[in-house]
Amino acid sequence: MDTGLLVLRLVVGLLIAGHGVQKVSFRLGGNGLAGGTEEFRHDGFRGGRLTALAAGAGQIGSGLFLAAGLLTPMAAMAAMGVMTVAGTVKWHNGLWVQNDGYEYPLVLVVVAAVLVLTGPGRWSADHALGLTPWPLWISLAALVTGPAAGLLTRVVLRRPPVPGRRTPYAQAAD
Repeated sequence: MDTGLLVLRLVVGLLIAGHGVQKVSFRLGGNGLAGGTEEFRHDGFRGGRLTALAAGAGQIGSGLFLAAGLLTPMAAMAAMGVMTVAGTVKWHNGLWVQNDGYEYPLVLVVVAAVLVLTGPGRWSADHALGLTPWPLWISLAALVTGPAAGLLTRVVLRRPPVPGRRTPYAQAAD
C-alpha cells in the first residue's frame, strides 16, 4: 500500500505542480504569466495577473507538498481548492475531457481527498517527521475547506458580464 501511495502522490502531485508552472512561465508548454493572465480573463475572472500568480503558486506549492507527502491534509486542501475552481470553469462543457469538460479536475479533487483519508503512506515527509496519522478533525476540515474555498474563490473572483458582450458562459447557454 505504501508503494501505491508513493506513486500516486508523485504522479498527481507533480502533474498539479506542472500545471501551475504552465500558468506562470514558458516552461512545460506554458504561455508565460501573460498567457496565464489572459487565460483567467478569458475564463471570466477578475484580477488577471494576481489571479494567475495565486493559482499558479497554489498549484505548484500544493503539488510539490503532495508529491513529498508533506503536510498532506493542507496540501490536499489547497489542491482540491484550485482544482475545484478549474472544474467550475469547465462545468458548462459537461463531464468529459474530450469536450473540455470537468472530468480531469474532478479526478484530481477526488485523488487529493483520498490522500487526506488514507494519509500519505510510510514513504512520506509526514511519516519521517512523525506527523502521521493526522487527527480526524484536521482531515475532515481539509475535505470540506478545500472545495468550499474553491467555490468561494470562483464566486468572489467572477467578473460580471458586460452588457451586450458575449462571454464563454453566455455562449454555452445559447
